[in-house]
Amino acid sequence: MSDAGRLAVTAAGEGPQAGGDWTRLGDVDVVIGPAAAGVSERAARTAAQPMLVTQLGRLFQRRYPDVPVLVDKGRYLVVDTAGHQIDPCGEGACGYALAPLPANEVVFEQRAGAARAGVGRSEALVGEVSAEELAAANTHLASFPTRHSLSGPYAAAAEWAAERLASQGYEVRLDPVAMPGGETANVVAERAGERDGDRALVVVCAHLDSVNLDGGPDAPAPGADDNGSGSAGLLEIARVLAAHRGDHDLRLLLFGGEEEGLWGSRRHLAALGSADRARTSAVINMDMIGTVNTPERTVLLEGAQLSAALIDTLATAASTYTSLAVQTSLNPFNSDHVPFIEAGIPAVLTIEGTDSANQHIHTDRDTIDHVDRELATDIVRMNVAATATALGAT
Repeated sequence: MSDAGRLAVTAAGEGPQAGGDWTRLGDVDVVIGPAAAGVSERAARTAAQPMLVTQLGRLFQRRYPDVPVLVDKGRYLVVDTAGHQIDPCGEGACGYALAPLPANEVVFEQRAGAARAGVGRSEALVGEVSAEELAAANTHLASFPTRHSLSGPYAAAAEWAAERLASQGYEVRLDPVAMPGGETANVVAERAGERDGDRALVVVCAHLDSVNLDGGPDAPAPGADDNGSGSAGLLEIARVLAAHRGDHDLRLLLFGGEEEGLWGSRRHLAALGSADRARTSAVINMDMIGTVNTPERTVLLEGAQLSAALIDTLATAASTYTSLAVQTSLNPFNSDHVPFIEAGIPAVLTIEGTDSANQHIHTDRDTIDHVDRELATDIVRMNVAATATALGAT
């Protein structure tokens, strides 16, 4: 952004009108430079080095408690690092990303409800989503003492999920994944579409592993929200779509090694043939879909510019079939959608709003009693509708 000087936090839309450099975060704009002096501001200060913290801002705040927070938007913080020594941190190694505030860009936006889409077969599929089935799967996954990627309980959870998917008619395999310290596995389930000739490939994914950052691999890590909720969501989507084939092929992926550096998804992409890369039309990733951190039940749809059409499909599904508030972002970070985006494949993370406000994840307190059934069910409904659209099952 432009040189330091005055910083103002204004209502969204006022930043571009003020001139100079601005950054939008939902309902506010951060304006930097001389133009900031003339706007109707909510807060102002002289800030020499505003930076954007993405994802687990609470970890940044714990590490640097004296760094002023100028804007707190849950997954995103704007901080003033002027006068503070900030240690460099590799991609994802700290649990957050720290970067200069992007000039004249929207970090995330709050979307108004879209016009109700035409409904048909998707509406019937959405109606088959069961809050009880979803909760039962989530409860079972959270009953494992840990799902650390290198642990015996993770292997047992992966076998359980694979057997469940196979019983529903999917072709299932366990793909080994080498990672530091040993080996984990991805669960891969597939079903062919009904269209003759060339078919696209639609992917739904979630990470199955859990972690306790305060302990080692054997420490209690129920991971009910992170990411029992997303894994249970994938299993519920599989159940709903088991008897409903679309035109295109469906692949369901439960990844290991996500918490240690996206090992499962990166290994899957590395082994993916060029033909499957080229025909993958949509990737819907679920990571933490079960905790309410905002005044209203909110989902964040995070992708990149190549994911914009899929984000629109998901946002329309949310407004058509749920009461979710929708936020969108084109700043992907540190979940299993990222390797797909890096490979040029449209992918979107669907995640609870303001996920970094969740104080239970990565601890032994991430238990099933903190999972909000209504939020998780609505996010699954949205994803069923979007998956059905991508499959041509509407």
